[in-house]
Amino acid sequence: MKKAIKKWVRTVGPMALGLFFIWFSLSKFTSEELGQLWFNIKNVDITWVAFSLVMGIASHLSRAYRWRFLLEPVQIFPKFYNCFLSLMLGYLANLGIPRSGEVLRGATLASYEEVKFEKTFGTIITERLVDLIMLLSIVGIASLSQSDKIFSFFKSQNINPFFGGIIIVSMILMLIIGFRIIKNSKNTLVQKLKSFIEELFKGMKSVFSMKKKKQFLLHTFFIWGLYVGMFYVLKFAFPDTQDLGIQATLVAFIFGAFAMSITNGGIGLYPIAIGIAFNAFGVSNATGEAFGWVMWGTQTALVIVLGGLSFIILPLLNRR
Repeated sequence: MKKAIKKWVRTVGPMALGLFFIWFSLSKFTSEELGQLWFNIKNVDITWVAFSLVMGIASHLSRAYRWRFLLEPVQIFPKFYNCFLSLMLGYLANLGIPRSGEVLRGATLASYEEVKFEKTFGTIITERLVDLIMLLSIVGIASLSQSDKIFSFFKSQNINPFFGGIIIVSMILMLIIGFRIIKNSKNTLVQKLKSFIEELFKGMKSVFSMKKKKQFLLHTFFIWGLYVGMFYVLKFAFPDTQDLGIQATLVAFIFGAFAMSITNGGIGLYPIAIGIAFNAFGVSNATGEAFGWVMWGTQTALVIVLGGLSFIILPLLNRR
């Protein structure tokens, strides 16, 4: 019973939080500001929105292709379409249950390619660590010139970066202690867990034994360049954001990235975060949040469409 309640809370909780932020985002506007928000969304320049979407698709394709470089060292040579469709399934799952997509993505590829799940999942963990380094690098670059605006966002959301760092260090220490206990235990169940973790680490260590490290790095920079790029080009879709520089774009991008990690795919909170970021550069909340809604809405719609099609296409392509 307790497990069922915990599962329900983990599933519904983030979604409920997202719905609350949607209500909060709209309720704080006056009727005049709300009208301006809808006006901005309805009159967005579709050309730049389409350009941003194309860049989003290209980033997904590049990510799927890059994944194959990590899989090669663990003797997995998947078809590209299986990598791409598994990736989109994972993104779709993350909209429902946060972080479930990584598990589904690894399990889907393992199923259709008939390989061990532990190895596919291990490469995904490595991939996420690389992406975390890229995100932190962007945060570092933006912080050099716009630290006051970034920390004001943390303060407005009651986020303490120092406290967050302590939590991360504590979790790492707990993992190290846990691995020590598992390593020295003779329990049969623990030994099975140890075998699973060893296979997992084989997948994670694939980044060190890759033959195509340069290609992997090029795709990594390409993917993150597209992430920032599709954010940057969308500013031309709104008259009030066209004159914003790359610094404002990077700050808003970072705010949006943190918002994405709090609720399911950033639902509700993402537009608020973008509104706060752009407001610091003199853009009205109505325009900033309209930007956030268009960015979040189009990219989420893309994931829903491609992820939904993946459910249908994957079994057809792998019917043998």
